[in-house]
Amino acid sequence: MNILFLSLLDFDSFEERSLYSDLLRSFIRRGHTVHCISPVEKRTRRQTQLIESGGNRILKLQIGDTQKVNIIRKGLSLLQIEPLFIRAIQKYFSDVRFDAVLYATPPVTFSKVIRFVKKRDGARSYLMLKDIFPQNAVDLGMMSLTGPKSVLYHYFRSKEKQLYALSDRIGCMSQANVDYLLRHNPEVPAEHVGLCPNSAEVQDLRLTDAQRVAMRAKYGIPADKKVIVYGGNLGRPQNIPFLVRALKECAAQEDVYFVIAGSGTDRPLLEAYVEEERPSHVLLLGHLPKEEYDHMIACCDIGLILLDYRFTIPNFPSRLLSYMQAGLPVLACTDPNTDIGKTVAEGGFGWQCGSNDPAAFAALVARITGPDADMQERELAYLRQHFSSDTVCATICRALADAEA
Repeated sequence: MNILFLSLLDFDSFEERSLYSDLLRSFIRRGHTVHCISPVEKRTRRQTQLIESGGNRILKLQIGDTQKVNIIRKGLSLLQIEPLFIRAIQKYFSDVRFDAVLYATPPVTFSKVIRFVKKRDGARSYLMLKDIFPQNAVDLGMMSLTGPKSVLYHYFRSKEKQLYALSDRIGCMSQANVDYLLRHNPEVPAEHVGLCPNSAEVQDLRLTDAQRVAMRAKYGIPADKKVIVYGGNLGRPQNIPFLVRALKECAAQEDVYFVIAGSGTDRPLLEAYVEEERPSHVLLLGHLPKEEYDHMIACCDIGLILLDYRFTIPNFPSRLLSYMQAGLPVLACTDPNTDIGKTVAEGGFGWQCGSNDPAAFAALVARITGPDADMQERELAYLRQHFSSDTVCATICRALADAEA
């Protein structure tokens, strides 16, 4: 198949280790040809360029700024994406007939692009549903169903429904996502929806004992404490005010240490806490390159997942995969609607608690332990069985074949 992949993620090579490049390599290994549009924002000052790799291509298309800008600028940039993508396909991929078009949310503003490719080439379409927007923005108070903020909600809700209608098949991250989608969008045929979890090229990234000691020394992480690590976005979805309260609750536990790495809109709340209270049990790091990040988390004992308790949509964060590859059991501190906590608990490699009770969080932290060999083997086996990029690639290929039948 000739596959067109649409994304807002910035990657320059199919060899990178990331959620989508891992998956696209699986398609390439199966003999398919992949063409991607992976945009770069205007603020990077990078111009549009086409990168070729063994017959596969990545178009680095310059678009407006969508990250680290206010919601108005972000909204305007998202509205301009469709005509930019269509013109880019006409200019750079005019010689290709696409058999399939793959795309992921966010954003929900690809409907005109998908309609164009389906009409021009007769392509089948597959949506990887990674984000249920705009409901997630409603949950966090950024939009509303009534009042002035409802205008944006109703616009994006209509775009969301257009995207579902144009998608021959929809792949959801978990069963809770499948159930939510069908419950709130009854017009979507149930037979068109299936599981398509976040995936990775399976690697065992555990460190030796000597490597763990060296890595802890590098960052000044205590060698004799139970270390809980969080790595990733530090924004509204992670409920950073709750995290700060939870860290305070854990301050009296002398054997526990927290490492938090990442950036985001609410990172200043953590910075203020660290600056004002100088907690001895917390280390706050910035963004780390992928390989360095993998090594850093692998020297810790437990991986932390955070989701705001207000969410009514069942998020399933991809950072779970990094923890699993590092052999870390997972503490999922979340809302009651996601099933990621159920996954790690029933899989035998983690624990779950609500993200609304700092004292309960601290009590659980006091009870849980770091990884043992049996838990790590269960975790890696679960990763291979459920979250392998080769497995997910095969799932998508079957769904596309079914859509053609």
